[in-house]
Amino acid sequence: MIDLHAHLLPGLDDGPSDEAGALALAEHLAASGVRTIAATPHLRHDYPDVRVEELPGRVATLQETVRTRGVALEIVTGGEVDAVWAQHQSEEALRIASYGGGGTDLLVETPYGELPPVLEELLFRIRTRGFRVLLAHPERNPTFQRDPERLGRLVDGGVLVQLTAASLVAGKRSRACALGHALIAEGRAHVIAGDAHAVGGRATLADALAATDHPRARWMVTEAPAAILAGEPLPPAPSASAPRRRRWRLGSR
Repeated sequence: MIDLHAHLLPGLDDGPSDEAGALALAEHLAASGVRTIAATPHLRHDYPDVRVEELPGRVATLQETVRTRGVALEIVTGGEVDAVWAQHQSEEALRIASYGGGGTDLLVETPYGELPPVLEELLFRIRTRGFRVLLAHPERNPTFQRDPERLGRLVDGGVLVQLTAASLVAGKRSRACALGHALIAEGRAHVIAGDAHAVGGRATLADALAATDHPRARWMVTEAPAAILAGEPLPPAPSASAPRRRRWRLGSR
């Protein structure tokens, strides 16, 4: 499996504080079935110590440590980009922040609070600079939970959606869970990722797959993220061929 969202690099943001913690997290992810992981530290103004130009070197250093310890995990570069932060960055900075430094796909963070009306404009500006946007964990945002069609319009316009594994296992009382499953069922979600920060405390990709029987889910941790890393169009996703155990409706509470 491929995980496109993890705070794996040590001593940078709110992920592991040191190399030992990063190595433990890498071992945990590999044991859960992840074979490729994107290290995506926060790139926003409240994390000034995360310098985008240093990310390739930091990933290379951690990859060598992981390889030396015999952990079967490929680490690729990336960043969880704040939409406002992105407006003030050079083309080179955004390229480095893109997956694998390929200059094609950016993971853009969904804010946790109420969404400003300008969000769509900020995402549009990023896309006009040549990047495909993968929107991180929008199912957790209260604005999208109340108005899922606002998210649907972004998807219909070409924005990709990354769901967090923890949302899909949160249970029927969770609005994030209901919206996440509805997005899968309606074909409006494209990637499941772990958003791991440390060992324990968050669901894995395997946990998320166990929480849904929709055939699209496995595509969301294999073929779809592979295409994003390659900067290629997403391959066709499988559709449900039989009734599922549980029905989810977009916007259900």
